[in-house]
Amino acid sequence: MEIRELKKDERQKMQHKGAGHRKRLRDRFLQSGLSGFHDYEIVELLLTLGTPMKDCKPMAKEAIEDFDGLRGVLDATFEELQRIKGIGPANAFGIKLFQAVAERLAKEYIPEKLELNSSQAIANYLQKAIGREKEEHFIACYLDAQDRLIESRTISVGTLNAALVHPREVFEPAVALRAASIIVAHNHPSGVVEPSAEDREITKRLVETGRILDIGIRDHIIISKSEHFSFRQQLLL
Repeated sequence: MEIRELKKDERQKMQHKGAGHRKRLRDRFLQSGLSGFHDYEIVELLLTLGTPMKDCKPMAKEAIEDFDGLRGVLDATFEELQRIKGIGPANAFGIKLFQAVAERLAKEYIPEKLELNSSQAIANYLQKAIGREKEEHFIACYLDAQDRLIESRTISVGTLNAALVHPREVFEPAVALRAASIIVAHNHPSGVVEPSAEDREITKRLVETGRILDIGIRDHIIISKSEHFSFRQQLLL
């Protein structure tokens, strides 16, 4: 009798106070996806995957507050996430894995014949393509006469300089693809999108080469996670 009661007490201790809430969250997700979920509830769901027997709501709310929203939580580093009380390596790994999978899917769902006929469409595409990269990526987007994307190619990875971005590397694919124009772009992992002197010099060289080959550089865009700078919009082309 005493042994039976002891086992019952142990089972009750294992039932943390958020168990019912956790089940309701999971049921909601299975019924309608993330529709209607608060940001902290999404983070809470992710945390439950690595925390089987603990109420994750307080740490989820703290993470949302400390990192200024869901985007900030996903952008936080593995180490930064673990500064939140209760978030351990398993939780942080789950969040970073979710971010990486989401970004991979976002890239795969970019239409092959994407129309890049507005500055916003271009910015959206580039932020998905390179906006979140940790290193600088310089890419060239080759467009047909209807401003539809034929193909984009990575020209260089690393600190941007004229040696890495040679006009030949940009224009050889344009000729092979019979591109009508090119949009070049690179990301600034620092988040500051103002062009450097090197950025301006590279743009000048590419524009001059394009005039000779009759393949115009439509724009050079500097991109970050949330902002962009357009040479064309700033009348620098």
